[in-house]
Amino acid sequence: MELHHLALLRELADRGTVTAVAAATYRSPSAVSQQLRSAERALGTALVEQDGRGLRLTAAGRLLAEGAVEVATVVGRLQRSLDDLRGTPTGTVTVCGLPSALEFLTPGLVARTAGSGVVVVLSDEDVAEADFAGRAADHDLVVGHSLADAPEGSDGLAARLLTHEPLDVAVPAGHPLASRAALTASDLAGERWIGVPVGFPFDTVRIAIENRAGRPLEVVQRIRDNRVVEALVAADVGCALLPRFTTRPRPEVVLLPLRDVRSARSIVALGRPDRLERAAVRAVLDALAGAAEEAARLRS
Repeated sequence: MELHHLALLRELADRGTVTAVAAATYRSPSAVSQQLRSAERALGTALVEQDGRGLRLTAAGRLLAEGAVEVATVVGRLQRSLDDLRGTPTGTVTVCGLPSALEFLTPGLVARTAGSGVVVVLSDEDVAEADFAGRAADHDLVVGHSLADAPEGSDGLAARLLTHEPLDVAVPAGHPLASRAALTASDLAGERWIGVPVGFPFDTVRIAIENRAGRPLEVVQRIRDNRVVEALVAADVGCALLPRFTTRPRPEVVLLPLRDVRSARSIVALGRPDRLERAAVRAVLDALAGAAEEAARLRS
C-alpha cells in the first residue's frame, strides 16, 4: 500500500472530481486517472466507479480515503516531533481568510510570528461555511465565520474558536434610532434594510429580527462587501448589520447593539488534522488565537 495512492484517494474524496484533483495537484486529468488505475492494480480492488460522466469512490475507495486522513495525521505528528528536536518551528504556513476577520487578526499575527522562522502567506477570500473543506485542501489554515456558538469540525476538519465578534446594527447618524443606547427587534420593524445575499450567515439574523418583531424588514439592497454596506448606511439608504471589530468609525454611521436577538459571529480557524500536527502550523494557530483575544479586548 503506497502512501501516494492513499493521498490521491483522499484528494478525490475532498475535491469530488478528477478534474479538480488534477488542477489542485498540477497534473492532467489523464495522469490522475492513470494513477487511480495504478492504485487499483496495486491494491487488487476497484476504488472508483462511473457516476454519470465522472467518477466516484467505491466503498473500498471511501474506506481508504478515510484511512488516509489517519495516516497523514500520524506522519504529521512525527514531523512535529522532529521539529521539536530541531528546536523552534520553521517553515511556511498558508492562511486563507475572510477579509473582515483577517483585517483585525493580521497585525497581531504578524507581530507574534516576526523573527520566528515561520513564514505566513496570506490570501483573502469570502469563505463560506460550505467552502471550508475545499479551502482547507489548498491551505494550512482557513479563517472563516459561523453564527454557531462554537465551531464544529466537519468534512474531516479540526476547528478552533478564535473569538466571538458582536454584530451591531448600523444606522445613519440622522436616523431617529441613532440616539438609542441599544435596539430591539421591534425598533427595526419595517425599516429599510441593507442585507446580504440569501443564504449568507448574516441573513439568518435578519430573519430572526423579523420573527421576533412579527413584521418584515424592507430589504432594499443585498451586498456582500462590508465597506459598501457602510457607504450605503452613511448615504441614508437603510440600516444594516456590521461586525464591530472591523467597522471603521465614521460620523455618518452609528453602531448600536441588538438586545433581544442573538447577533454575534464566531471567528474560527479550521484545518486538516494532519496539517495541524505541524509545529509551524500550531505556532500560527496560537498566534491567531492571541491576536483575536487582544483585538476583542481592545474593541469590545
